[in-house]
Amino acid sequence: MATIEEVKKLAALARIKIADEELEAFTREFDAILAYVGQLEKFDLPAGNAEMPPLRNVMREDGEPQTPRSFTEKIAAQFPAREGDALSVKQIISHD
Repeated sequence: MATIEEVKKLAALARIKIADEELEAFTREFDAILAYVGQLEKFDLPAGNAEMPPLRNVMREDGEPQTPRSFTEKIAAQFPAREGDALSVKQIISHD
């Protein structure tokens, strides 16, 4: 059974703000999700890889390569901020 404190911690990790009046509902929903996912433990899967198809990589055929920097200027022109050749973005990670 999940606690309100655990839901608060998960919300903080996911960077989601949850109002205090919604915490109890989210706790119930979280418990329901865990119960649903817990049903996977009931599946009887075959042991070993006898019935599993072999793994393989799907690779595309090499074609004509693009001209270097052919799309770079088009993309950079659409960018909101630029510092020389570097594209500048807003900081989204903080060390709080």
